[in-house]
Parts: sequence; structure tokens; C-alpha cells
Amino acid sequence: MEKTEATKLCICRPCPSFKMCSGEKMAFCLLGKSRCIKELKGCLCGGCPVHKKIHLTNGYYCVKGSEKELTR
Repeated sequence: MEKTEATKLCICRPCPSFKMCSGEKMAFCLLGKSRCIKELKGCLCGGCPVHKKIHLTNGYYCVKGSEKELTR
């Protein structure tokens, strides 16, 4: 899956843990940790179309890192 496709399907913004900051990227599952999110308030990763489409297995990518980083 390309990053642009993942960003279009991404549901990071409505997530309870999401916090926007300048230049923040989306699709944390593919791109890695957020620079801004430090507090976990809930996770929507399991219900994300990106998560389902490419059969991801983790969650809280915003603070833990990308799927690739978590499955090393």
C-alpha cells in the first residue's frame, strides 16, 4: 500500500489519543511514531481500513512505532 493511499484511508484524526501538531504525519502504522502524541487515551487502529486492508497486528502506532518497527 502506498503512503498516499494509506493517508486517504487513515482514521487517526478521530482517535481519542490523536493530537495534531505542525507538520504531523498520519498513517502512523506505516510511517512511525508521532512527535506530539505522548498520552494514550484510546486506540482506533484495529478498526482502521488501513489496518484491515494490509492485515496489521499491532496498535498504538502513534506512540509505539510502525508495524515494521514493532514486528522486528
